Parts: sequence; C-alpha cells; structure tokens
Amino acid sequence: MFFYYHVFFFALLTSKDVTVVIPSLGGDGADLWNTMWSILATEPAEIILVTIQAHLQRAEMMVKCMGTSNIRIFSVAQPNKRRQMVRAIPEVRTDITIFADDDVSWPSMLLPWMLAPLEDESFGGVGTNQRLRRAESPDPRRRLWGYLGALYLERRNFDCAACIYMDGGLPCLSGRTVAYRTKILRDDAFIHGFTHEEWLGQYQLNADDDNFITRWLVSHDQKMWFQYHKQTEVQTTLEDNPRFLKQCLRWSRSNWRSNITSLFSERLIWTRQPWSTYAVFLTTLTHWALLYDCLLAYLCYKSVESWSCDWQAAAFGSLFSWMLLSKFVKLIGHYIRYPADFLLLPVSIVFGYFHGLIKVYAMFTLNVTAWGSREGADANDAYRMIRVTQSEREQAASERAFQIYTQ
Repeated sequence: MFFYYHVFFFALLTSKDVTVVIPSLGGDGADLWNTMWSILATEPAEIILVTIQAHLQRAEMMVKCMGTSNIRIFSVAQPNKRRQMVRAIPEVRTDITIFADDDVSWPSMLLPWMLAPLEDESFGGVGTNQRLRRAESPDPRRRLWGYLGALYLERRNFDCAACIYMDGGLPCLSGRTVAYRTKILRDDAFIHGFTHEEWLGQYQLNADDDNFITRWLVSHDQKMWFQYHKQTEVQTTLEDNPRFLKQCLRWSRSNWRSNITSLFSERLIWTRQPWSTYAVFLTTLTHWALLYDCLLAYLCYKSVESWSCDWQAAAFGSLFSWMLLSKFVKLIGHYIRYPADFLLLPVSIVFGYFHGLIKVYAMFTLNVTAWGSREGADANDAYRMIRVTQSEREQAASERAFQIYTQ
C-alpha cells in the first residue's frame, strides 16, 4: 500500500528518468515491433536496442519505419545477452535502467508502478508479475503447451509475491522486465563481475544474467521489490510446442547453477532471507514430487494397515486431498481467470512429476547453456561457458588490479 500511494501522489521519479534496454537476437520481427510500441506508449526517456552485427541493418530499417527519434541502436559481434547488456549500460543517461526482453507487452501504467519502490534509495531492483500472452484460436496441442507455460508463470508470480512479503527475498528478478538503478550497473566492480563470473572454478559463465544481478543486489545490501498488480502485469510468450521442454531444461539448469551458488558459495541468503531459502532455494535440492508422493502414500499405508477399511479409506482420502490442494493452491489465480482450464488440472499434475526427470537431467548437464528453443540463439553457444585456465585467471586478475590502481 505504501508504494501504491507513491505512484499517484508523491512520485519523485517519472518516465523521463527511465532508459529501456532491449537485447534482441533478430533485431526485427512482429514480436519486437509490438514490444517497442508498447514500451513507447509508456513514454520513457529513451529505448536502446542492442542486436548482433549481422542483423544491425534490419534493426535500423525497423526503427526507421517506426518514425521515432528516441530509439538508439547498437550491436555486438556475437549473440550473448550479457555482452549486449554491457554494451548498452555506458550509453544510459538516466537514473533508472529497465531491461526488457524482445517479446513482451507492457501495460500503459507500468512505469509509475515500477518506479515507486525506487524512490526509496535502499531499493536497487524492481521486478514485475508476468502472464502468458495466450494464442488466438490454438489447436488442442498448442493449447495444452500454452496451458503448461501459463502455469509456470503463475507459480513464479506466487513464489515471488510470497517471498517478498515474508522476508524481502526473491528467487530471481526476471530479465523479461526488470528495473535497476543505473549507478549499480555502471559500477566497475559490477561490470567486472558480470563479465567474469565463474562456475565451479573452471568455466567463465556468460549465461544466467538475471540470476547474477539478483545475487549481486543481495551481496551489496540492495533491497528488491516485486510489484504484483494488474498495472504491472507484463505479457510474454513461451513456446507452445514440444520446444517448451527445452525451455524448462534451460530454466532448470539456470536454477541449479544459481541456487547452488547462493546456498553454498555466497551463503548470504541463509540469514538475510530465511523464508525464501526454505521455500524456494532449498527446493532445488529437496523437491522431488514423484518420489515424495510415493513415499507419503507408502507411509500412509503402513501407518493404517491395521485399521478398518473405512478408516483406511478416510486416511487415504485425506492424504490425497491434501496432496491435490498443495498442487492447486498456487494456481488458483489462473483458474479464476480461465475456469475452463480446470479440466486440464490432471495434465499439470502429471507434468509436475515428469518435470522431476527434467530436473535430474539438468543436474547432470550443468555445463550446457544451450537455448534449444530459439532459432540462431545457439550459434555461439560455446561462448556462454568458456573453460578458464589458471594462467588466464591470473592474467585477468592482474589486469583488474592494474585497472583499479590507475583509477
């Protein structure tokens, strides 16, 4: 409620304090076109579009057709979101930087709601709730995949809202649309860490950009906020075909890498975000739905095997009702909006069990960073995780020390 009043009565930050950075692979297309127009409608000071060199001309042609003067275009040699973000950061002229994916649609009042928490100097980042942009007249298969994608976002909204309320923690400030103070992003230490993150002491990691920034805010005592309101509901797209499984695999690998780092390397969340640690981070290690549900059923059977048949039936009925409720409660908002989807609830339960297999496979392939679901995204996949030798690490450290010394 505090931030609600700031949106309408005490706003110190306005849309002219915002630069929106859009890293894009293709540099044009219908999704990017719609994204740009929805963002322009909120009147930010500027949009910076960063694509790859091979698609620069396409991006320039698109922006020329849009007929607006507050869009600048830059490019990088290889398709890598971290490098695209770093290319844009020095060009930002405003106090607030918002990163947005190239397939999102913004509501018209998004910026006042995102800026309200940032009027408190202790806050460094603000995220938004997300909904799937549902396909028009999809065939049954597309509808089924879209349903699973919509539930993924619904669960994420629930987890983020609960964690921010309980202890101010967040599993991740999603890069689909997220606001940061520009001074945080421009800090030399941040830029160096962002471009030299290591995984397992062997690889330079150039994926999982939003996870890194979230952990950076935690380690530098910057508060985060999650605006869960209709006015901050960003619509996005997910795969509505079997490639959705590849998206789930990529997200699962990212969660494994980042949550292990948070839990056992940085370890700050144990004391600063105890509820979030229990409810979200530890589930990476402990949440195995099929195994646990089978064990619960077995333990229930062993506990009541000497009871009468009626009491056994009552015990199992209570257990299964509780299990169903636990799989349903996070999704109530979706079923209120789309009651017909309730008929697909069994599909989501079965997929939840299947997702455990995805999670296991992801655990054993953490050195893989491929998207697998977007054309051209994996052309330079090897660049996302580069094996680093000790001599290269020492050279980078000496260059960093010299940079700090000469500043």
